[in-house]
Amino acid sequence: MTVKPFLRALAGEPITPPPFWLMRQAGRYLPEYRETRARAGSFLDLCYNPELAVEVTLQPLRRYAMDAAILFSDILVIPDALGQSVAFREGEGPILPPIRSARDLDRLGTPGLLDRLAPVIETVRRLSTAIPSTTALIGFAGAPWTVATYMIEGGGSKDFGHAKRMMWGEPQLFARLMELVTAATGDYLIAQIDAGAEAIQIFDTWAGALPETEFRRWAIGPARHLADRIHAERPGVPVIGFPRGAGVLYRAYVEETGVDGVSLDTSVPLAWAAEVLQPLCTVQGNLDPMLLVAGGEALDTGIDRILATLGKGPFIFNLGHGIVPATPPGNVARLADRVKAWRG
Repeated sequence: MTVKPFLRALAGEPITPPPFWLMRQAGRYLPEYRETRARAGSFLDLCYNPELAVEVTLQPLRRYAMDAAILFSDILVIPDALGQSVAFREGEGPILPPIRSARDLDRLGTPGLLDRLAPVIETVRRLSTAIPSTTALIGFAGAPWTVATYMIEGGGSKDFGHAKRMMWGEPQLFARLMELVTAATGDYLIAQIDAGAEAIQIFDTWAGALPETEFRRWAIGPARHLADRIHAERPGVPVIGFPRGAGVLYRAYVEETGVDGVSLDTSVPLAWAAEVLQPLCTVQGNLDPMLLVAGGEALDTGIDRILATLGKGPFIFNLGHGIVPATPPGNVARLADRVKAWRG
């Protein structure tokens, strides 16, 4: 059986042209997504509806024939499944009752976790047979630090003041929360793999908010635990880490977590990534999502620069973060055509 290009690249094989997919490739920039989202009710209802979640996962594949499909869900299904209610309000983002004390944390737990997440696992199961035979299926979860920030802050944050105050001021409480989230995340990812996910991506969107010593403990540590568990319990399933904003700590993240691939944010210098990171693992990235909005020659130049610098080694073309809603679908088609036509 032919190994899918995305999985070959994650195994360390340089491929021309490189496989590609885009973070948030199923999303609000597509009119068909907006129509499906309206039918679902709330955003979480969409995440927990296997029929509709499969549909929105497939929508970008029909348009652009990406080399990988990523499960349509959200990183906050973990706190929701742990018993912390999650709501999404238009224009506000996620809203959660904040975890600020031991009493708050005592209300959460893993019993029934996978029962609550069963609809998401069913989405993975259906996708494993619905996607094209050459397309790989990516499962994912938020990294424990990033998920914990939402749980403690009660939503998004600019300075992560409550999360850092707990991390430094109540270290035992914070460690207990992180252990709970890490264990739940591991169970969730293993269940996704058992349902058909062929690779895993761990999104640490707010890793860059951590100072170096805390980055090593709370970004690298949990990612290493999750990668080790997946490699031990489900050998052969590759793991991609995305420590957004890690800067020069990207190297330590790759070396100390044992991930098979690393997703680069837009700030990572390409020449440095090629010299320092690519000999260690497959790299993925890192086009600025706003170039997809701008389009034209600027988009072409950005694509070509990444391909020329990273395309000779193990590489997966992607963005440095997720597609934004203002993206014209025609610009995504332009990107897809240009990447597929590249011959080095």
